Amino acid sequence: MLQIGTKAPMFEGADENGNIIRLTDYAGKKLVLYFYPKDSTPGCTSEACDLRDNYHRFLAQGYEVLGVSRDSAASHQKFIAKYELPFHLISDPEHKILEAYEAWGEKKNYGKVTMGTLRTTYVIDEQGTIVDAIGKVNTKEHTKQILK
Repeated sequence: MLQIGTKAPMFEGADENGNIIRLTDYAGKKLVLYFYPKDSTPGCTSEACDLRDNYHRFLAQGYEVLGVSRDSAASHQKFIAKYELPFHLISDPEHKILEAYEAWGEKKNYGKVTMGTLRTTYVIDEQGTIVDAIGKVNTKEHTKQILK
């Protein structure tokens, strides 16, 4: 994982509508940047819905929320519509952003080792510095981990 106190890597990616989103778009704002494996899977849905249900708390504390996965823009659109997510999701099929944020790596599933998305969240301050890094995400209570 990236270290607390380091500058967040610059990124650029297309959201669910094809709009380009960059880290620089959040200059002067606090950002919760979360990486998740796959739209509409149980853990990812729990995590997204917890962030959705507490979105007002993030806004009240000056945070923006942004999700990143390898899913397509079309998949993100369906996920957002089905669960009424109030934040954008970036499509990163070539896992460039995932790799930059060390959220891509070896995963073990039923004894098999594969490469994939490592569920990770970074909290970035107004100056673009990582102020928190969460690697052991509790999908059902992720907001509590972020807004401790």
